[in-house]
Amino acid sequence: MAPVRNITVTGVAIVTVISMSLLSYYTSKHKRRKTHKQIYSNKSKNGLIGAIGNTPLIRIKSLSEATGCEIFAKAEFLNPGGSVKDRVAVKIIEEALNTGELVKGGVVTEGSAGSTAISLATVAPAYGCKCHVVIPDDVAVEKSQILEALGATVERVRPVSITHKDHYVNVARRRAVEAKELARKQKVSNKIDAEGLEVVNGHASEEGKCISIFPADCKGGFFADQFENLANFRAHYEGTGPEIWEQTGGSVDAFVAAAGTGGTVAGITRYLKEKNPKTKCFLIDPPGSGLFNKVTRGVMYNREEAEGRRLKNPFDTITEGIGINRLTKNFVLAELDGAFRGTDMEAVEMSRFLLKNDGLFVGSSSAMNCVGAVRVAQSLGPGHTIVTILCDSGMRHLSKFYDSQYLSQQKLTPSATNLEFLGVG
Repeated sequence: MAPVRNITVTGVAIVTVISMSLLSYYTSKHKRRKTHKQIYSNKSKNGLIGAIGNTPLIRIKSLSEATGCEIFAKAEFLNPGGSVKDRVAVKIIEEALNTGELVKGGVVTEGSAGSTAISLATVAPAYGCKCHVVIPDDVAVEKSQILEALGATVERVRPVSITHKDHYVNVARRRAVEAKELARKQKVSNKIDAEGLEVVNGHASEEGKCISIFPADCKGGFFADQFENLANFRAHYEGTGPEIWEQTGGSVDAFVAAAGTGGTVAGITRYLKEKNPKTKCFLIDPPGSGLFNKVTRGVMYNREEAEGRRLKNPFDTITEGIGINRLTKNFVLAELDGAFRGTDMEAVEMSRFLLKNDGLFVGSSSAMNCVGAVRVAQSLGPGHTIVTILCDSGMRHLSKFYDSQYLSQQKLTPSATNLEFLGVG
């Protein structure tokens, strides 16, 4: 009988081993599937908003080799809305929603020369909001076309000084007030007649009656105010700055960029200086802007003109979205060690150089930033790590900055074969 018992024990052992093996196989398979799902979840983004930020920091090979420095640029044109302003749009809208200044169904208004408006129009629907944009009528036509395609309402006004009541920023501010008033009246009555609209909006029709530029179901208005809203600064202090620090491993010798609202420069420079006070931060300023004088001399004007006194368009440059003749709440937070003056010709030449040598098709402000990067490299000497921003691509600049006929009229036809326009052999 003993042999029989041994066989039985052996059989049980074999069955046990097989069972454990099968259990191990299925458990392992289940774990592999779970791990795969977990990896997928970690890499996925939460809609459009989740895809904004964490842009690549790319080494610009041609400029690095020409200067002996390591020149890097944040590829902000890879954001869903195509520019660095996506970060600002998200921050502005989210803070406004959190404070109750903006609600779902409301209208975000902004006065913008292009990129911020496009970013607001891109992200606003993700929050259940609409967008109304006021832009100067001399902005590249493709920008207004993009805005309209995104569903924003676009209002074009003539370029005037910020002190003028019809400056595009001031008009946008008024539109937000009008939208708020319209929403208030709707709470009183669901049916607003023409007389009610006349009180709200001063835009008379041919019949003498007033028509609203906002939808009938408007839930109020919020003026984004990118120039003075410190959400602009915070978007870069909390996002772009930390990303640059992490991507360079904390090895940043210098940062340089142009300023329009000042939010990008202020947020990044403030963060980098806090991490390492020895990091040098610079401004590159286009023609017609007063920021170069403010940084280098402490004043925003010269003998011929006083700050904020112009009634005509103050800028004598083909670059868009950068340069200003007043101090914004965002810009005053910047920590700068110096400034450089760039020219239109340098920006145009730089854009063609980058396209030819690096395959980078960048916009006017990005090209100016790269001019600044070379200037900083020349100032500091070889062996330094310099970071700048590629704000947007050249796709939004086809009718002016990349139009040969327009450039010829402005006497800005590019002709350089290398970087000789910046004194680099």
